[in-house]
Amino acid sequence: MRGQRFVLATRKHNWGEDRVMYFDERGAARSMPARWTSVRTVDAFAEVAAGRSWFRLDDLLDLGARVAVLAPLTGDDNVK
Repeated sequence: MRGQRFVLATRKHNWGEDRVMYFDERGAARSMPARWTSVRTVDAFAEVAAGRSWFRLDDLLDLGARVAVLAPLTGDDNVK
């Protein structure tokens, strides 16, 4: 099916995974895992933040941990 194009009918969580539904050439409803397609994955954080937040909490905590590891190498005692 590589290279074929389908009209997306719907997208939903089915059988424990994100799936896309489409109609085949005979008009029968078919589905396949969304990860097999070029359908863009929705980033839940970006959708909820709607541009109001530039950083995720987990990323900021990770950055803080990395800076704390590097601070002794720079001799900066102000970083904790």
